Amino acid sequence: MKELVEVIAMSLVDHPDEVVVTESETDKAIVVELKVATEDMGKIIGKQGRIAKAIRTVVKAAASKDDKKVIVEIEQ
Repeated sequence: MKELVEVIAMSLVDHPDEVVVTESETDKAIVVELKVATEDMGKIIGKQGRIAKAIRTVVKAAASKDDKKVIVEIEQ
């Protein structure tokens, strides 16, 4: 999941070298944290959160074969 979020985020932002994705696993879920440059937050979130929602939907679809819940957190 980490690589998928990384590829999507790097293709959207102006500063791909500042994209940091970390992944941690709990009992019931995988938490993916995405950090981007402050100027790129709008590009990751999108109008009314549409891009952020799309990223979460794609990751959820990719994780469905593993039967794990995936949480994508976007941080500054």
